[in-house]
Amino acid sequence: MALMPSLNPRIVEALYGEALALAEAVRACFERLRQQRMTQHAETGHDEDLLRVQISCEALRTTTRVMHCLAWLLNHRAYFAGELSELQLRRHGRLIANFPANDREALAALPAEAQALVHDSERLYERIQRLERAWRGEPQPGLSAIDRLRHRLATRHAG
Repeated sequence: MALMPSLNPRIVEALYGEALALAEAVRACFERLRQQRMTQHAETGHDEDLLRVQISCEALRTTTRVMHCLAWLLNHRAYFAGELSELQLRRHGRLIANFPANDREALAALPAEAQALVHDSERLYERIQRLERAWRGEPQPGLSAIDRLRHRLATRHAG
């Protein structure tokens, strides 16, 4: 099965640049938060262990989400550059299907800038996930039962 016409090197490159910029912004923001928490903890002596752990967990979850997007995009860049065959890409270029959701309570405790970056990473992941489904010819969620049946019939007759 050939790549979907909507997935092309320009789209992949644009998303790759966006994902790189987001990865750097996430790293910088959570590093600042970590430094601020350490400074506040040293100055006030308050026990903020739970808050530091929550920040670390959200930083890890957000960074991992962006890195999965980058890996998917790198695999597609390699395919378009002729470094991977379509078979290799289909075998090893999958996006993780059910990435764990953020802890909404911990997310609410983060500053607005960090919350915005977490939401940006979720939106990027959802966009890549839609591209992944379309590229693999999978029906999009939310289709009616009739549309799913039509899709199954079309793929059965095409194969």
